[in-house]
Amino acid sequence: MNFDLSEEQRAIADMATSVFADYCSDDQVRGFWDSGKDHDEGLWRQLAETGLLGLIVPEDDGGSGLGMIELMLALEQQGRYVAPAPLWRQQLAAAALAKFAPAALKSAWLEKLIAGSALATLSLDGLSASRGIALQAKAAGNGWQLDGRAVAVPLAVSAQLALLPAATADGVRLFVVDLQAAGIEKIAGTLTHAEPAADLVLRSVAVGNDQALPAAALPWCEQRALACLAALQLGVAAEDLRRTVEYTSQRVQFDRPIGSFQVIGARSADCYIDIEALRSTLWQLCWRLDNGLEAEGAARVAKYWAAECGHRVAHACSHMHGGMGSDVSYPIHRFLYWSRALEISLGGATADLQALGDWLAKPETAGVEI
Repeated sequence: MNFDLSEEQRAIADMATSVFADYCSDDQVRGFWDSGKDHDEGLWRQLAETGLLGLIVPEDDGGSGLGMIELMLALEQQGRYVAPAPLWRQQLAAAALAKFAPAALKSAWLEKLIAGSALATLSLDGLSASRGIALQAKAAGNGWQLDGRAVAVPLAVSAQLALLPAATADGVRLFVVDLQAAGIEKIAGTLTHAEPAADLVLRSVAVGNDQALPAAALPWCEQRALACLAALQLGVAAEDLRRTVEYTSQRVQFDRPIGSFQVIGARSADCYIDIEALRSTLWQLCWRLDNGLEAEGAARVAKYWAAECGHRVAHACSHMHGGMGSDVSYPIHRFLYWSRALEISLGGATADLQALGDWLAKPETAGVEI
């Protein structure tokens, strides 16, 4: 089998690396963390100008018409630079509108989202949380009425549009919500990795029938969101380990680099194995998504490995840095924070593994290829 990237895929990875390198040095990222801003506006403009905001949006809708593998390559580089940009949420929201929304909704938002002049967010964390979906939707006249709460929605204060899952009488549906609509209260906060977020409290918020996406939109978005989170986690973990190997090769104790100690070598090897396990399961998921194959099993496996790899690698790398791993003036702590935030979004490795086991135990999924 040939796992080499195509020329176009290498170009996308190189372009993403160049953009993030220009805007996300350690000093620049530190400055952003201290700024209290939602995202880096200069970086955001550059992502729009290079077309990275529309990779998976069809060409007919103004995007590049590429697949999840290409987006994964860009997100892996974002993770390596812990770059403060809502790239995957904007991209996935635009792609979902392009695929499932009626023409009027597409014409109102797609061009703005791809150009970066409007900001979209989405939150699917409730699908993994033990508390479940806290937003309810009931039919009202020619549309729907939304009541309840969406918790810790990233960039919800500044975003104009959100894709939110809500429980209906017939199951969970994905709704396109204008965040300037009447009846929405935003309770601002900040996530572990310095990303601004807000709890959204919706009280009798009216939305039209055209804002309720078809039932197929939810699993379509969920599987791709898991791939995006896993790609970020892959980049974060890989760069965390690279920096740790560099540090332990230079840090001297007992007249030799600590990287030469057996325990450091063994822990680094374990980290590498976890990272490659995540990489292979993520590639499998993206390949299946791009080829229109059943991907629920692959998504569940990649979800588990993203949570497990992120947790183990981040803690091991911080530990191998010794006291420097706890120094917030040293950049390595940001990788721990990012890994932890991504792990929480994924639901946690233990819960993910339990859910995978429950899914495999169902008669209808026995023997399914994953």
